[in-house]
Amino acid sequence: MSEASKIRLYTESRLAADAGAPLDAEQAHYLKNVMRRETSDMVLLFNGQDGEWLAEIAALERRGGRLHVQTQTRPHVDESAAPWLLFAPVKRQQNDLIAQKATELGAAVIWPVITQHTNADRLRLDRMGVIAREAAEQCGRLGLPEIREPVPLGAALEVWPEDRALLVMDETGGGAPIAEVAGQIAADGDTGIAILIGPEGGFAKVELDGLANLAFVRRAGLGQRILRAETAAIAALASVQAIAGDWRR
Repeated sequence: MSEASKIRLYTESRLAADAGAPLDAEQAHYLKNVMRRETSDMVLLFNGQDGEWLAEIAALERRGGRLHVQTQTRPHVDESAAPWLLFAPVKRQQNDLIAQKATELGAAVIWPVITQHTNADRLRLDRMGVIAREAAEQCGRLGLPEIREPVPLGAALEVWPEDRALLVMDETGGGAPIAEVAGQIAADGDTGIAILIGPEGGFAKVELDGLANLAFVRRAGLGQRILRAETAAIAALASVQAIAGDWRR
């Protein structure tokens, strides 16, 4: 079985040659009963710090198991410069989709923000964390995105790092095409980009006016069609990664 076809698991253990790594009950059940793996079979491990490692299943039991770490297959990659995604929460299924696809597209931070027109179900960050971890395991990422607690949009802007450009997806048509904005950021040599997706009802005028007064904000558009929030998040992240992100490598 090739390394590309092996199961990948996230672990919070440090990874090094000849180290041990525990499996929790859910992981042991998944390996044994879902994927039909046995002791001596191989899996891939990553933890967001030490790269990716090949590990042998040493034990699978009802309450957990153990892995024996062997060799590194990929070195650690710093993802701190990857795009951030801020979004106004929507319905649960759409929030789940945003968390999954933002992880697959390499977002370093996923940050729900509450806007004036936000109208959403209660947000379960624990569920979003599980979805992000599973997406990272499947897509080959070497770490997990940081999922931040929801805050009002104003509170997020008050603590904003001014060396990171914030691309506001402006459905009113007031922004330049996202390819143009992202291309200019890439040409300037800036690597820190974040994307802000508004609620289903759009940003309030007072919010757009306030954002326009911030030096780190760039208003950008996603074409002539009106996109659902989850579609806009995926399209914006893909555009940024292709034009100014890690898809260029």
